[in-house]
Amino acid sequence: MKASLQLKMGQSLTMTPQLQQAIRLLQLSTLDLQQEIQQALESNPMLETSEDDDHAEASEIEDRDQNSQNDSEPSQEDHSADSPATDWDESESAPDWSSENQMPENIPEDLPVDTAWDDIYQSAPAPASRGDDENDSDFETRNSPTETLQDHLEWQLNLTPLSDRDRAIAHALLDAVDVRGYLTSPIDDIHAGLLDESEEDPLELDEVEAVLHRLQHFDPPGVFARDLQECLLIQLNQLPPDTPWLRQARLVVTQFLHLLGNRDYAQLLRRSRLKEDQLKEVLSLITSLNPRPGDSVDNTETDYVIPDVIVRKHEGRWRVELNPEIAPRIRVNASYASLIRRADSSADNTYMRDQLQEAKWFIKSLQSRNETLLKVATRIVEYQQGFLDHGDEAMKPLILSDIAQAVEMHESTISRVTTQKYMHTPRGIFELKYFFSSHVGTAEGGECSSTAIRAMIKKLIAEETPKKPLSDSKIAAMLGEQGINVARRTVAKYREAMHIPPSNERKRLV
Repeated sequence: MKASLQLKMGQSLTMTPQLQQAIRLLQLSTLDLQQEIQQALESNPMLETSEDDDHAEASEIEDRDQNSQNDSEPSQEDHSADSPATDWDESESAPDWSSENQMPENIPEDLPVDTAWDDIYQSAPAPASRGDDENDSDFETRNSPTETLQDHLEWQLNLTPLSDRDRAIAHALLDAVDVRGYLTSPIDDIHAGLLDESEEDPLELDEVEAVLHRLQHFDPPGVFARDLQECLLIQLNQLPPDTPWLRQARLVVTQFLHLLGNRDYAQLLRRSRLKEDQLKEVLSLITSLNPRPGDSVDNTETDYVIPDVIVRKHEGRWRVELNPEIAPRIRVNASYASLIRRADSSADNTYMRDQLQEAKWFIKSLQSRNETLLKVATRIVEYQQGFLDHGDEAMKPLILSDIAQAVEMHESTISRVTTQKYMHTPRGIFELKYFFSSHVGTAEGGECSSTAIRAMIKKLIAEETPKKPLSDSKIAAMLGEQGINVARRTVAKYREAMHIPPSNERKRLV
């Protein structure tokens, strides 16, 4: 073994830092991109937003206009006789009370007034916010943590007068309530847990039941129920006594809830001894109740979507443009860039030169991202003009390779561009990946998009007879009559993806 030198030739793919940065910016969502730009502005002094100069220029123009307006107005010395009588010179008319000798001596301590302070300011409105803060007037409401069901129930419990013993029972019951508003633990287990803590004075089960019945009057109606039947009965009992069909609804919920769940209306009509029109009214009252009362307390934060691309129709043609609000316009700070000296190799000059190069790379990566996004979105709109004109049923089958070939890019690049990027259309806001779907063969040898098939299934179910809903086999046969060859299990898969229940659960009285 000995050391030696060898010369080899080969090819390898290396990703430069500039390419890595461009790829990373390409796959960022709108919110992540805004954070990335903000971090770059804070860390790199060579970057600045062009909006700052626009505001400065607008302020300068406004000041210039104001000065010219002031010059054009007549001064107080040039007032003519046509001037209103209320115009007066303060320097001549206003009394000078700066000296104590000149102040009036006969001023009483309490001057008579026409109105009292409370008459004016007791219900005075809050001062209006400044024009700059109009968009942030509801900042605390939008950014405050949302109230959960536990918080809502705890707030009502704190307002309810209870003894220490009953309050301890109420807290134990409150801890056993889930997000739906149901009591998840059996009442016996809760009683047993409280029994261990009260060894001196044993707790009776009736005490727990009494506190539970009191808590079942909390808002939202139906909370602290142990099952669906009790939840519905709690809500029915809180309705006014003169509510139409209240007694019959209690009868159906108490004795025939299983028949109602199975949609066995024939058996329900026979056993409840109600006529069909009467049962319709009873079911209408029952369906107005909330089987998940906890859902009425909104404990989820709203996710806002900012579209990256805006599509609108102009003069009969669809136009695609980038959303100008997704990211601030940035550029190189010319003042700092002019301070760089070519021949200077000091540490400060080297730092500024490196920062300038990084700023140029960052701006170029942003431009490349915007150009790629606009190019891909334009191709998608060209493929899916039928969807924009007619809806989901006109969606064409489209895969990533189709767009990749059209824009001459790799499929992985198209995948990055279409992930977490949204398009605003007259039909709503959609993720770019929504326009890509698989295809199913037709009888004529063509292809039909799976999105279009889902829309057809949804339309057929919406137009079905409620008394006799369409089965998956029937839907597959009806699609086959339109030339779309789709199996029953495929229909079931698409139906479940749209969260549509099967035919036996869709059956109802008209």
